[in-house]
Amino acid sequence: MAFPSAVDSSQELLNAQSHVWNLTFSFINSMCLKSALQLGIPDAIHKHNKPITLSELADALSITKSKSHALFRLMRVLVHSKIFDKVKTGEEEEAYALTGTSRLLLRDEPLSFAHFALTTTDRVAVDTYHCMTEWFRDECPTPFETKYGRDVWEFGADDGKWNQLFNKGMTRDSELVGSIFVRECKHVFEGLEIVVDVAGGSGALAKAITAAFPGLRCVVLDLPQVVDGLQGSENVSFVSGDMFKFVPPADAVILKWILHDWSDEDCLKILEKCKEATVGGSGKVIILDMVVDCEKQEHKAIETQLFFDMAMMVGHGGKERTEKEWANLFSKAGFQNYNITPLLGLRSVIEVFP
Repeated sequence: MAFPSAVDSSQELLNAQSHVWNLTFSFINSMCLKSALQLGIPDAIHKHNKPITLSELADALSITKSKSHALFRLMRVLVHSKIFDKVKTGEEEEAYALTGTSRLLLRDEPLSFAHFALTTTDRVAVDTYHCMTEWFRDECPTPFETKYGRDVWEFGADDGKWNQLFNKGMTRDSELVGSIFVRECKHVFEGLEIVVDVAGGSGALAKAITAAFPGLRCVVLDLPQVVDGLQGSENVSFVSGDMFKFVPPADAVILKWILHDWSDEDCLKILEKCKEATVGGSGKVIILDMVVDCEKQEHKAIETQLFFDMAMMVGHGGKERTEKEWANLFSKAGFQNYNITPLLGLRSVIEVFP
């Protein structure tokens, strides 16, 4: 085999260097996004009602003239990341416009993802990654516990600000997913009268379900610091409790983005409690979670799922699972069959039957 020429070798080295640069600086994308949300850039553009020039944006954000070029450089990164778009106005002046991504980041939009983005870029979450190397050599279950000396749920119970930010992020995700779930998966609820949403937070998913199916009742089970003080309705009620100890009886139990937080051993305990709750084991469990398939999915989808897998490892001690890993869990928990419907982007609807 012929050795590559000096030119080829040099180019390979330069390409490798560029790749390493991009990897080491990739955090800048998320930090620029965080800054944009904290400054209120998406909302400022939206309020302007048309594409906004740099000077207009600086005025709207109360940014001094001396920092206007810095704002231009921030926007340049955000445009490159496709968070915003850059267009020409009638006077041939460049201006910034919202994209589908930045519309999802508007604070007052019903399906806003801003709180979720702020949760994942918050220092509490980001600092845990600096402890990964230490964690590999200690006995802590997660890097989060290496950093803070307690798990994420205990931390949330003690830190009201973090708990509120986290719960808002989860609520908005439930609202977004719920709107699609009830529209695209009506068959999932056929014949059901009572559903329990395990770790259902403030009830966003439960409210979406009962709005779409008025004859159905939904019970939301979650920890005291989450549901205490929440008011129910005719079709939605809240129960304070621990899913490892008790799940209220129902025709079906929903686990939306829950099992990926936990180890296989803990998932088995949760699934067994859910099985007991489904009318003596004759009902079903409805799981909304990721199914990783590195052979069939596109590179970007795989990358996102692998990032989530690392986030679960670092923060919760959980994991994203392949279909084979899901099937193994279901079998060990005493279920006989399952059905996967990939309708929720990177997540799927998994129905598990006794």
